[in-house]
Amino acid sequence: MPNKLTATVICCFIALSLFAQKTIAIKCGNLFDAKAGVILKDQVVLVKGNIIQSVSPASSFKEKADSTIDLSGYTVLPGLIDAHTHVLLQQDITTKEYADQLLQESIPYRTLRAARSALISLKNGFTTIRDLETEGAMYADVDVKKAINRNIIPGPRMFVSTRAINTVGHYALSPEEFNWELDLPQGIQIVNGADEARRAVREQIAHGADWIKIYTDRGYYKAPDGSYHGLKNFTKDELAAISDETYGSRKKLVAHAVTHEGIQDAVSAGVISIEHGFGMDDDCIALLAKKHVYWCPTIYICDYMSEPRAKEGGMMDKYFMQTFGATFKKALDAGVKIVYGTDIGGYSWDEPQAKDFEYMVKWGMTTAQAIQSATITGAQLLDMEGKIGVVQPNAFADIIGVKGDPLQDIKILQHVQWVMKDGKVY
Repeated sequence: MPNKLTATVICCFIALSLFAQKTIAIKCGNLFDAKAGVILKDQVVLVKGNIIQSVSPASSFKEKADSTIDLSGYTVLPGLIDAHTHVLLQQDITTKEYADQLLQESIPYRTLRAARSALISLKNGFTTIRDLETEGAMYADVDVKKAINRNIIPGPRMFVSTRAINTVGHYALSPEEFNWELDLPQGIQIVNGADEARRAVREQIAHGADWIKIYTDRGYYKAPDGSYHGLKNFTKDELAAISDETYGSRKKLVAHAVTHEGIQDAVSAGVISIEHGFGMDDDCIALLAKKHVYWCPTIYICDYMSEPRAKEGGMMDKYFMQTFGATFKKALDAGVKIVYGTDIGGYSWDEPQAKDFEYMVKWGMTTAQAIQSATITGAQLLDMEGKIGVVQPNAFADIIGVKGDPLQDIKILQHVQWVMKDGKVY
């Protein structure tokens, strides 16, 4: 009996090994070279297992493959990277939409919805995402990531930040807006003082956080001179403790920061990327360029939520949109490293995830630069350079196909028609 069992195990191992060694030749009519920012004609990409083996002109391709995929009528690109998502959210433009999810939906229910969000992202051509907090769903993003990695559910590669960190009284759900007698769920992990801040970082990393996210500002307002400002959330000691614990554990720090005060504090704390920065001023642009800090502007959501929030009396997003284009152009000209990120989940997952590209091109980027922000720049941010965001030998086989040429019309990326992630076609 043991011999039969051993033989069966060996046969299964051999069969799985042989399957993993199968090769796929992908014929590409057009292939976007993310590093050079140009289109290559009539290329063949050879994939073995989940790794790209070679990229060569069709005229010189001689290798035999186990199967062939004909994308000669497509433009083929690396799988896209969205550096700011929320799979556990299903739109929170209004206070009620946010509260309904935290108060009326259990974390298991929200996690089931997150599985749908992950699949949508993959089908949209975003084969990698950085998911920047669960908004009250604790460590469910880690579970979604595990389920994807174990092939239980389909979805993109995920880098997660779990709960995010803010200080007492500076985040929803606020007792000021609800019954103060209730023990309300919170959208983030609340800390008060350096010791609690350090403990929060340790807890989140222990539960699987790849990144630590902080909220450095709030209460935005427009000054009489037209400049934007906000209130600070952390003391210097709290920020120092968070930064020390994050980098001491070989993790990275990211900050929600919208105006001068929050951005200055975030950069001083050593963040790798600034999220949103809608009200960024010239000093902040110069600082980001000097310190080589990434900027993830999340443009579409600011525009998307400006009208609904204005109807509720909140005018700041409308103000930001009036100056956002000029701010973006200044940052681009200054050499700030701009990375693609959407904040999807903050707006509906049924909206286009590739919408931000339109604004980036309208405000000064070439179409190639816009695509690079979601490929090679995103890969650099995630320390995955050469592994994702490129179609080249030794990279993961994360590849997408679209009809038409996105270098001529960036809107084409809103209609991805073919997706391969990790060597598997979806």
